[in-house]
Amino acid sequence: MTSTTPGPTARPPLVARPRPAAAPLPTSPPVRRAPAAPAAPVVTPSAAPAARPRIEGDWFLLPAPRPEAAVRLFCFPHAGGDATAFTPLARALDPATEVWALRPPARGGRSRDPMPADFAALTAEVARVIAPHLAPGRRAAFYGQSFGALLAYEVARALPADRRPELVVVAGAPSPAEWTERESKNLDAAELLRLTGLEELVSADPELVELALAGIRTDLAVSATYRHHPHPPLASALYALAGADDPMLATTDLSGWAAHTRGAFDQLVLPGGHLLATVDRPGPVDLLTSLLSGRAAADPTSSTATASATATEEQPSW
Repeated sequence: MTSTTPGPTARPPLVARPRPAAAPLPTSPPVRRAPAAPAAPVVTPSAAPAARPRIEGDWFLLPAPRPEAAVRLFCFPHAGGDATAFTPLARALDPATEVWALRPPARGGRSRDPMPADFAALTAEVARVIAPHLAPGRRAAFYGQSFGALLAYEVARALPADRRPELVVVAGAPSPAEWTERESKNLDAAELLRLTGLEELVSADPELVELALAGIRTDLAVSATYRHHPHPPLASALYALAGADDPMLATTDLSGWAAHTRGAFDQLVLPGGHLLATVDRPGPVDLLTSLLSGRAAADPTSSTATASATATEEQPSW
């Protein structure tokens, strides 16, 4: 999918509707279905060579380093996934966005690094290593899918208020309150590999299959320790995405996420299955480009669409 570079005009602030603190949550916006994207046009390669991928510490891969980018997008992979899943997304996004993909332990280049004992420990560790890269005043956003969506949200919540991302995009995951009741809780690793659509990518190599299954088993064990506790919602804007053909979600209605933010909220159904961004698909490039460029578009094919907002005076403008 080819993204368009936003113009240099100033970004209008997201219009927020003030709501008294004691008022009940408003009715969630209806689930929107994005139209199928047209065939991507042929792109002439740039004369300038692309920057080589680099690793930042143990925890982050920058598939397409862009040190002058205005926004850092931190990406959190699915259960069993690795940072390389976001390479096509990193290359397809607008140059104003630099992707920092999380490298979880116990897989890939970190196969010898132990996974933290439980979800709370993993959240705390990721929050610790990500905080130095979220300097106050620098624009940042989180994107996570499936297991990574829950982790992205909990890490955002665990960060100091002045280092939280302005935007959190969660894909293919029920809300935290519904997480323990999800239909996938009784699936084994092999079934999960099949339902995520990744089985075909590794099936030709038995060693890759076993490595993928080992990573999934590790993350499923951590996922099983997650416990949701009521807490104040984030002020960050939050978008919840679902693939129209996701076999893992009981419903594409993800309005349960609305209770977890005081900022703008919207939900959208996109073409695709459980994982929107993979090693062979860039994922929701148009939507992320639109959001990160300051155009909160519910329809990623329209630059003038306005997202439904549920916000207070704490909602940041972006």
